[in-house]
Amino acid sequence: MTEHGKETARAAAVAGVGAGVGGAGGASAGVLELAALGSATPLSAGAVIAGGALAGAALFLAGYGAYRLLTKPKK
Repeated sequence: MTEHGKETARAAAVAGVGAGVGGAGGASAGVLELAALGSATPLSAGAVIAGGALAGAALFLAGYGAYRLLTKPKK
């Protein structure tokens, strides 16, 4: 596997972990929203869960990019 392929695989793994963590956080918020006096619909709770997954993936990917930038060997 080339170095570019390895880096792409690492970035995909980081985004997957972030989506899992964000989805769990979004699920917690979505369940709380549903429990709050029945003011939410399953559709809005699903939107909260999906938004959490997207935000988690983006945040983890940005953090990984910052980590790579800071740990890049100086030439």
